[in-house]
Amino acid sequence: MAAALLCGAVNLGRSRLSGGSFRLRMNSCPTPKPAESRRQPGLAAPLLTTLLFAFPAYAAEYHLQLTPESTHVNFTLGDVLHTVHGTFKVKRGEIFFDPETGTARGEVVVDAPSGDSGSSARDGRMHKNILESDKYPEISFSPDHVEGKVELNGASNVKLHGIFKIHGAGHQITAPVHVIAKDNKLDAIIKFEVPFVAWGMKDPSTLFLKVNKFVDIEMTATGRLTAGAP
Repeated sequence: MAAALLCGAVNLGRSRLSGGSFRLRMNSCPTPKPAESRRQPGLAAPLLTTLLFAFPAYAAEYHLQLTPESTHVNFTLGDVLHTVHGTFKVKRGEIFFDPETGTARGEVVVDAPSGDSGSSARDGRMHKNILESDKYPEISFSPDHVEGKVELNGASNVKLHGIFKIHGAGHQITAPVHVIAKDNKLDAIIKFEVPFVAWGMKDPSTLFLKVNKFVDIEMTATGRLTAGAP
């Protein structure tokens, strides 16, 4: 369009004046050709393929919903005279994990006031002086990574890393886990130590009774295993 107007203006300047009027000559202007397409065929498919392979596919995530009545937390505390055994109850728990990448998330929550060693006097001192269960009623573990591969049908031994929160403070731990998975059911045994004195809780030792400064924890967990988020 712009070329046609320019050509017309040039021819107008060349026109001869006749009878007080201009005679416009535009027949010599070339007919403009439609603009050629700049699209290059054959590029769309390779470009789409490149974009697809540039982003990795999402890995499969599995969801483990713990059954509180079938999940138990046992603790063992030794001293110079005898060994104390006790239990805690699990309030709730669910863990999400990717068996390929090892990423994990979720939370397992234990009811701190449920701690029971079989002696009301000893348990009273534990809850009042050490755990301060009225002030910190929950003990929790939040996983973030699995070392090793969890077999979805069979037995496997892995390590579970995460944050163990007790007495109002979080601590990083890595615990060995023995796993047995079969028919959408998963059983696990987790063992680790809690150095409660080093973590800021009161040492129950007295002048005549020396108590270990750590507690052995063993959790036996049972839950339903499903693929993907619920």
